[in-house]
Amino acid sequence: MSLTRRTFLKSAVTGGAAASVLGFNLESARAQARGLKIDRTTETRSICPYCAVSCGVIIHTLGDGAANVDPTVVHVEGDPDSPVNRGALCPKGVTLRQFIVNDRRLTRPLYRAPGSNAWTEMEWDEAIDRMARLIKDTRDGGFEETDGAGRRVNRLTNTAMIGGCTDTNEINYLLGKLRFGLGIVPFENQARL
Repeated sequence: MSLTRRTFLKSAVTGGAAASVLGFNLESARAQARGLKIDRTTETRSICPYCAVSCGVIIHTLGDGAANVDPTVVHVEGDPDSPVNRGALCPKGVTLRQFIVNDRRLTRPLYRAPGSNAWTEMEWDEAIDRMARLIKDTRDGGFEETDGAGRRVNRLTNTAMIGGCTDTNEINYLLGKLRFGLGIVPFENQARL
């Protein structure tokens, strides 16, 4: 007898009926078969970080929050309640899970010394202190209070600031405050602030 789709389905139904006649309780198996991979997940609503459109996403995380369990993202989908994308995601947004769950993702600051070809890990406090010192030294070396005609300009032209599409409105607001506080003139951002 050749196995066709019809004969396979008939034998599956017959086998299931025989199992229930013989006294096997298949309710738990049926309930498990109907379950989705996101049944026992925690839903978190967020914004896609890839471009300036700000599509809404729902991130499904598996893990109950216990201290001995590392939660992991198992599924990402478009948020149907978002007025921006109404549940649809572009090809980049669909790959958001691979962006989050990635063993090559950087989670610590790296430093490459001048003239070196190797990166070394650095503590966060050390990295922030180093960045603050370099910004201060650069500002002190290039800040102009007045221009050639004696007009007050309070500008810094030897430093530039670049923002990205993944910056939220709040981050862009803070970047603007930092930029104006330092006097930085060269500035580029996708948000066109």
